[in-house]
Amino acid sequence: MSCLTWVVVLAGLWIWGREITDGPPIGSPATGDVAAAGRPAAAPLPAAHEPMRSARPQRVEIDALGVGAPVVERGLDADGGIDPPPFDTPGVVGWFGGGPAPGASGTALLVGHVDTESAPAVFFRLGQIKPGERVRVVREDRSVAEFTVETVEALTKKRFDPARAYGPRQPDRAELRLITCGGSYDPRHHTYTANVVVSAYLTGTRAAPLIAGDRV
Repeated sequence: MSCLTWVVVLAGLWIWGREITDGPPIGSPATGDVAAAGRPAAAPLPAAHEPMRSARPQRVEIDALGVGAPVVERGLDADGGIDPPPFDTPGVVGWFGGGPAPGASGTALLVGHVDTESAPAVFFRLGQIKPGERVRVVREDRSVAEFTVETVEALTKKRFDPARAYGPRQPDRAELRLITCGGSYDPRHHTYTANVVVSAYLTGTRAAPLIAGDRV
């Protein structure tokens, strides 16, 4: 096993079982249809696309939720959990750079806050997404990785399953996890009682559209 592989394994061990915490809620954040966790979509889900070459993510777009947000690389915090973006950038999504890039083989992790002390944050409505809906990740190589949502789950702190949250659902796929806080807010411990975990997998690719100033 190479040094890099050991680093990835150790990072996985550090983040397993830990939660992403947010500030006090402004209301009850959406956690989706928890009873429907793992329930098949009404229509068959598309076949998986073969994984792409690795490229850093720049932006995540979720039309069903009205989300279009920049992505920044994040690491682990002092306690070994995934370090989300700072609270003063509630519209930014964090990518765990110690793992796969979105679109590459393996499970890429994107994390975001559900709210701040005064307003909703980027993943406030994450629990409302449904199986079959799409998530796009624009990458620095000007490719777009298109993912289809497979499951939406609320994993409670007491029954948190790290393999379910972070591990691959099927081998040899490019998978994506979108993670935020869910459940109820515990003011004593300044944390939520659960995590919303959306699992998606790569089903298509395309080139990013040109914007003003791009060279062709």
